[in-house]
Amino acid sequence: MAAYSDKVPFAALIVLLMIVLVMLFVNPSFLSGNNIRALAEQSAVPVVVAVGLTFVILMGGIDLSVAGVMAAASLSSALLLANDRNTLSLGLWVIPAGCAVGAALGLLAGLSVSILRVPSFIVTIGTWQIGLGIGLLLFGGKPPRVLDNGVRDLANGSVAGVAGVVWLAVLVVAIGWFVQTRTRFGRYAYVIGGSEETALLSGIPVRKYRTLSFVVAGAAAGLAAVMATTRTGVGDVGIGGSLLFTTIAGIVIGGTLLTGGRGGVAHSVVGVIVIVAIANAMVLGGVSSYIQQAVQGVVVLVAATVALWRSRQRLRVVK
Repeated sequence: MAAYSDKVPFAALIVLLMIVLVMLFVNPSFLSGNNIRALAEQSAVPVVVAVGLTFVILMGGIDLSVAGVMAAASLSSALLLANDRNTLSLGLWVIPAGCAVGAALGLLAGLSVSILRVPSFIVTIGTWQIGLGIGLLLFGGKPPRVLDNGVRDLANGSVAGVAGVVWLAVLVVAIGWFVQTRTRFGRYAYVIGGSEETALLSGIPVRKYRTLSFVVAGAAAGLAAVMATTRTGVGDVGIGGSLLFTTIAGIVIGGTLLTGGRGGVAHSVVGVIVIVAIANAMVLGGVSSYIQQAVQGVVVLVAATVALWRSRQRLRVVK
């Protein structure tokens, strides 16, 4: 299949290499061991979100509900762990619980898109608000503090010098790559994104797999919320506030087309790392936070333009 012909995200890797070369002259500490570890930890949560979101985008959809899903999952997980608001203490069971909260909101979005045929853009804005409302309701005017030091140590502690959240992100990436390349769900994602009509004519149950993509994205966002909550030690309705930009921008920069049918997990992961590296490099370079946002916006705009131009060029060649 053509979707697999571009397995390596060369463009994103070149951008990452350019960042490294520039920072060697601007601030060599960018490549220090401490900063590399910081980059890995900063990338862990958005990478997990991006892995799930990639499957929605591969099918030609979009999911804007990340902040709302993470708000609901963050407050749920904080209140299910040992905390200062109630007597619950589920320990590591909070991980599947957080994923379940996200998956439930994803299922709602997926069914609305697949069965009711409401555009995913509108649906996921709605589920964003639903998740945010749940989070605010559970917030109750007081952020719950996580008192389970065992779970927090797993997130903040390190194995072989690498933080627990990073290892979890690596595991999620490996699972996402396996699903993309070795399962029917992953293969069908490309077919549906390439042409839904072709998928239907081929006998693929498009509604089923499109719904499942939103469930996967919701579960990934729920897991990301658990990771962020255990790391910070507090349930926060704003925990996913900036992640929507980071993940979608990373997916675009990585080369996964927003129109669907091309890209993949590896592309999205490299793209997210590029976005995080750009932000980190500008902080080390002493760039104003306002300029940082403008630069990130320009990078995303250029990446999207190049990606769309390349796709149009391919269409011209085919014609």
